Amino acid sequence: MKKTKILSLLLALALVLGLAACGAAPAPAAPAAPAEPKILKLAESFAYASLDAHKDWNGWYTSIYGLTETLFKVGNDLSVQPLLAEKAETSEDGLTWTVTLNPKAAFSDGKALTADMVVRNLQRIGEVNERFADVKDYVIEAVDDKTLTITTPELYPTLITDKLTNSAFGIMDLDGADLDNAPVCTGPFTVKSFEPEGTVELAKNENYWNGDVKLDGVIFYYMNDDESKLMAMQSGEIDGSSSVTAAAKEIYAADPSSYVLTVIPATRLQFYVLNQNRLSPNVRKAINLTVDNQDIADYLGGTVSPAVGPFGASAPYGQVTKPAVDRAAAKAAIEADGYTLNADGYYEKDGKELTVEICYYFARSLDSIAVVLERQFKEIGVKCILTGVEDADSTYRVTGEYDIALYCMIADQAGDPYYCINALFRQNSDWALSGFHSNECEALINELQSETDVNRRAELANQIVQISIDDDAFGYIGLFNKTTVAVPGVVNIGENSPFDFYAVSAETDMP
Repeated sequence: MKKTKILSLLLALALVLGLAACGAAPAPAAPAAPAEPKILKLAESFAYASLDAHKDWNGWYTSIYGLTETLFKVGNDLSVQPLLAEKAETSEDGLTWTVTLNPKAAFSDGKALTADMVVRNLQRIGEVNERFADVKDYVIEAVDDKTLTITTPELYPTLITDKLTNSAFGIMDLDGADLDNAPVCTGPFTVKSFEPEGTVELAKNENYWNGDVKLDGVIFYYMNDDESKLMAMQSGEIDGSSSVTAAAKEIYAADPSSYVLTVIPATRLQFYVLNQNRLSPNVRKAINLTVDNQDIADYLGGTVSPAVGPFGASAPYGQVTKPAVDRAAAKAAIEADGYTLNADGYYEKDGKELTVEICYYFARSLDSIAVVLERQFKEIGVKCILTGVEDADSTYRVTGEYDIALYCMIADQAGDPYYCINALFRQNSDWALSGFHSNECEALINELQSETDVNRRAELANQIVQISIDDDAFGYIGLFNKTTVAVPGVVNIGENSPFDFYAVSAETDMP
């Protein structure tokens, strides 16, 4: 009886423990929620009707978008670095360059990059982009699947910096179906959707040849005015933006927990061109004696540093001088042309007020500069007409219809002055429509083009720029401090590069 009772108690205890054990068993784990895709949203000040990198200035933006890559790139320290190409070597006579491609380089569809495709790209650029028409004079040939040669008619020591790092030389699969709307390229991103002159939506290149791409996609919104970008940042519509204005910079700096500002010295030049076909030498002289670059830099809140020439004063090819601001001398120059002040405080002659038209576009703070120039010119009795456009490259730059043309460009591409000098001062450039023609300047540019000695190149560049200053043909306002804003955690959107044509990459990331 006692044994039976003990056995019953043991069975009851076992049953209780069994039930408890069953109750302690963990419930089946719920399936993990899929990770939210990492889609970065950025604002850009320009948008074009095509993604064909070889046409017009489109390559600037296909590079920004992470679509196209060039044979070489320029590092944050201005050094030239290999990208699609491993190396480039010159022949003994300096006329032939042998380029060896990276064996891993491939298009987003997995198709290997070949020397033949690169040759076709380079030849096409010379055909479709007038800025690089000289490429048609090169002999470009594939040696084997990964090697090509480029032979130039004359010595061209800056071929790599002028051409092979230039964003217009982005490599595309020319056998792709739609170069304008969905080009097949080698970069870390591919086209998901494209709205001409509007929003560009990009997807991760799953076949990227140069490492893992951290983002799932990027959206670039076209916002050409600074107020829109500021409001979009504040509302959370975008995660980052470049070309931050002084006013926006103050707002972002006041809230460091919400915004990360990055400010670095850059090579983007704000300048103006004086039309010699419409302005007399004395009026041009008066203008250059009036423009106060420090006043403009102060107005722009430290987003630019005052310039003397197109290059930084620390560069050996940035050693030029210009006269100090002298309003009295400016007025004397105007009066030497027979102008007298009227009752309204403006100079006039034969009953007609001295009026200059300042043309500008709505980016790079050029609209703000136009306002400051209007104020400065009023102080010497010159009236202004301000004409703003969306795109200078399809209007006043190519028509020559301006008195003063404001513009902004990368002056120093890779530690050499030739690109800027060739673009501004050549007698066949668009800016030659301003009437600036100097045989001495042209001869010096020709010498610079083939000169291989670095010190002599700097000497030539300084002489050329000084001619442009002494002739009152150009005025150099400021060199931008590149200012980028992003929400915390967004990194590698080109914030540490002095160039604006680099932005997203495989290393771009967000929280």
